[in-house]
Amino acid sequence: MSAEATNPATPGPVAPTAPSAPPVVRKKSRARIDLRRLGRAALLGPAARGRLPDAIGHVVEAHRAHHPDADLEPLRRAYVLAESSHRGQMRKSGEPYITHPLAVTLILAELGAETTTLTASLLHDTVEDTDVTLDQVREQFGEEVRYLVDGVTKLEKVDYGAAAEPETFRKMLVATGSDVRVMSIKLADRLHNMRTLGVMRPEKQARIAKVTRDVLIPLAERLGVQALKTELEDLVFAILHPEEYDRTRELIAENAGRPDDTLAEVADEVRGVLREAGIPAEVLIRPRHFVSVHRVSRKRGQLRGADFGRLLVLVGEDADCYGVLGELHTCMTPVVSEFKDFIAVPKFNLYQSLHTAVARADGQVVEVLIRTHQMHKVAEAGVVALGNPYAPGADDPADGERADPTRPGWLSRLLDWQRAAPDPDTFWSTLREDLAQDREITVFRPDGGTLGLPEGATCVDAAYAQYGEDAHACIGARVNGRLATLSTVLRDGDSVQLLMGQDPASEPSREWLEHAHTPAARIAIQRWLATHPGSGGDGEDGANAGYGGNGGVEAVQARPEGAGSAGSGPAPRPAEAGGSGSAARPRGADVLADRPGAAARLAGCCTPVPPDAITGFAVRGGVVTVHRQECAAVAHMKSRGRAEVGVRWGDTTECRVTLVAESFGRPHLLADLTEAIALEGAEIVSATVEPPSQQRVRHTYTLQLADAAHLPALMRAMRNVAGVYDVSRAQHQAPAP
Repeated sequence: MSAEATNPATPGPVAPTAPSAPPVVRKKSRARIDLRRLGRAALLGPAARGRLPDAIGHVVEAHRAHHPDADLEPLRRAYVLAESSHRGQMRKSGEPYITHPLAVTLILAELGAETTTLTASLLHDTVEDTDVTLDQVREQFGEEVRYLVDGVTKLEKVDYGAAAEPETFRKMLVATGSDVRVMSIKLADRLHNMRTLGVMRPEKQARIAKVTRDVLIPLAERLGVQALKTELEDLVFAILHPEEYDRTRELIAENAGRPDDTLAEVADEVRGVLREAGIPAEVLIRPRHFVSVHRVSRKRGQLRGADFGRLLVLVGEDADCYGVLGELHTCMTPVVSEFKDFIAVPKFNLYQSLHTAVARADGQVVEVLIRTHQMHKVAEAGVVALGNPYAPGADDPADGERADPTRPGWLSRLLDWQRAAPDPDTFWSTLREDLAQDREITVFRPDGGTLGLPEGATCVDAAYAQYGEDAHACIGARVNGRLATLSTVLRDGDSVQLLMGQDPASEPSREWLEHAHTPAARIAIQRWLATHPGSGGDGEDGANAGYGGNGGVEAVQARPEGAGSAGSGPAPRPAEAGGSGSAARPRGADVLADRPGAAARLAGCCTPVPPDAITGFAVRGGVVTVHRQECAAVAHMKSRGRAEVGVRWGDTTECRVTLVAESFGRPHLLADLTEAIALEGAEIVSATVEPPSQQRVRHTYTLQLADAAHLPALMRAMRNVAGVYDVSRAQHQAPAP
């Protein structure tokens, strides 16, 4: 291993090199050591005489930069054990194997990892490749170190065959679910292996690079470890796309040779602006890494000086970030479309920063990142910067289970669905698909809780995220208060109420698979369909169960008063239905039109009532139809150039309104609804029950109220009827007059 390859601070990716001479000893031959003698050697080594081994000097220096008061004794003992147990083992490059755990530990130390992580990192291959056991690790270093070492220890191919790699990743992810430090060590381990991958055969390089691209890089992104993610991206880029990599390297070299330096000029200008404003700040130039330059070149074509990097402004306090933003937008020309506030709304991977851009007179746009020093530490190191979630004094959970407070929502979802994917091939392919969804949204439940879902998730995904396999009974949803199909794509911040059917034998629809975005939803649906061949409704929203046990009920015209259940037989036609006094012409609210001699008529499509905001349109016969302003017909008529007529409510409070009740099917529901309406003093002009669909029943009532002010109470009373999940004003498309 070259000095360049072992130094995590080396700028830019290292292109794979030709394989060197074969090693003398293969790594996989386990070292045979006497652990009892090793224990004595540890006590008698140079560190026991007050001096740390020179080999870990760089690790100690990097560690003290972040943790000046750290106890270094565990690191000393871990190095002695690692060096003695790996003694005689060589890497494929021909170097002593101990150089690998040292390099991995240095990577983590420079990111700010605490002592326990570094101790486990030094030992991360001992159990896998030597005679050291997990019990011995626990005995000498404690349970946490044992847990971390176990978490990154690979499963043997002799036991698992082709399933060894996917099952090893499953094991690591499950361990990460209890302690994110497991994946921190794995990412650093993979980074060092990628740096030295040039000694491998080209086909093996490509295979490892693809797994790194599909699994490790997305995990680094989700855990917020940007420093590791960007270098891994560049190393993968060099192996899988060598021609594009070489072209990108040439672009970067050409830019470095330019006499002018746009980013340096703007950086000086920004420093001057902030100095005059009295805001202490550090302004740095952040060169783009290879993959970032490649992406920008594909997006923008010809690159200019400002495209090869961004400015980073570091300040002391959150408030200073916004102060910097204000000064830049005041003194320079901002590109408003480039502004993003990840401080007020952090990314799901802990990232916080303000993003903006300023334009120069020559048309070049310079991107600017503004964050505090602490935000920068987290942006670079992610979960590694969070320290030890099991610091002394933390209460142990009652059930003894490890519960890492830093576990992100995406990881919880991953752990849930992997339990339902016992087949290694299914797990491996689904894991890659899941990790490819690198953006996350948060939706709110009616109880105030939240669901974290990948971007593009639908109501189907929300149902399975909240209810697991019980979501088979889901029949619909309300998104932001409006009824929605299960195929509705959710957006960040939406409120979602999932409507669950009452039939325990409900089944999911095959079409749900087209709308399932998350592995949890797809696996649950596929498993049900596999165990119920020939089943699965074909409708978009699921099961085909009928109303009251009869899937073929005809549309029913309900009696307004004293009506029986829906199963008691057909009711009179609408012309026959009516309450007391129904022979008289129904009354409506008093409406006045701003047109002399014109009569006003309430539109049946939206049935406005006081104090709705209303508007009118003239129709034939000198009549003005009155609509609620949000009625779909209003927009339609405006688009056709129809002139609005001013209308206003008169003095009378009596009104007629059409309400739509959405409910689950159950016996006697119609009777209970009409009773609730009668108790509120409303007169039923007509009522219609549509044919049941997917366990849902839609009731439409036209009602006469003596006072429009009673309408909210009436709607609440109807919603309180068992089985009714929504009551709303009629709002359907009406043909333009």
